[in-house]
Amino acid sequence: MIRLRRLRRTPALRALVREHQLRKEHLVQPAFVVERSSDAGPIASMPGISRLDVDQAVAEAQALHAIGIPAVLLFGIPARKDATGSANADPNGVVQRTIRGIKQAQPEMLVIADLCNCEYTDHGHCGLLDGRGNVDNDATVSFLSRVAVTYAQSGVDVIAPSDMMDGRVEAIRSALDAHGFTDVAILSYAAKYASAFYGPFREAAESAPAHGDRRSYQMDPPNVREALREIALDIEEGADAVMVKPGLPYLDVLRAARDAFDVPIAVYNVSGEYAMLKAAIAHGWLEERAIDEVLTAFVRAGADIVITYFAKEWATRNR
Repeated sequence: MIRLRRLRRTPALRALVREHQLRKEHLVQPAFVVERSSDAGPIASMPGISRLDVDQAVAEAQALHAIGIPAVLLFGIPARKDATGSANADPNGVVQRTIRGIKQAQPEMLVIADLCNCEYTDHGHCGLLDGRGNVDNDATVSFLSRVAVTYAQSGVDVIAPSDMMDGRVEAIRSALDAHGFTDVAILSYAAKYASAFYGPFREAAESAPAHGDRRSYQMDPPNVREALREIALDIEEGADAVMVKPGLPYLDVLRAARDAFDVPIAVYNVSGEYAMLKAAIAHGWLEERAIDEVLTAFVRAGADIVITYFAKEWATRNR
């Protein structure tokens, strides 16, 4: 008689035959870095996560490296925002200084810089606006390519464009190569959906749109085939790795991408997913091991890289 339960009897047996393993080496911890120390502090909708000033971000990167987390994803919050997000292109901007600080203090730590304009503009959109208040795709691509070069000059390992403008991967790759940064990798937010799960992030980064929404450039949630087209285009343009965002509501997209493409694939376990799990655990509605199930689901669905606010917490529990 076949008894599948034979291999489930003990923890050692279950571990021996386990099909998918979540490891610290898979994880990336996002970090919000503020230019003014007075803006640092806990984020109400994301328990356990804080805005950090530059010195705190450097110390956090060192702490993450010490427990085995290999990479940090930086989001900058400037002291001053304007219509063009000019602070984003400042060679001494908050992200640029943080990159230099981390690479000096902990050279082995991989530094990934999110590349977008929503945290830097006073209108909260991801790009430059035209005279009618619409995002100007080509002007945005040109501007973000300039920003990418400043990140590379600061020592970044990976640039992660999240703006969802058409043609931006090719333009960024060209700009990096033209300035001699051929070794800087691009992790493209290739399939980034116009999701309702970004609310806590927008509180943390003060990046909610002042008017309209981002549905004209981020993806429509019901679409899968379009996501595969976006991913294919970014790979053709030179992306070294691609991302699906959010994670939990889009496991089918992640699986479809894994089946279709042989490049490294990241998934972003976004702020809303983090917040709802933390709230349910805090109220006793879920056990803490629900975090393990969620993170393992991303690996099982095909992710090579898991970007999650749970990275430090999970790695600390699983030393």
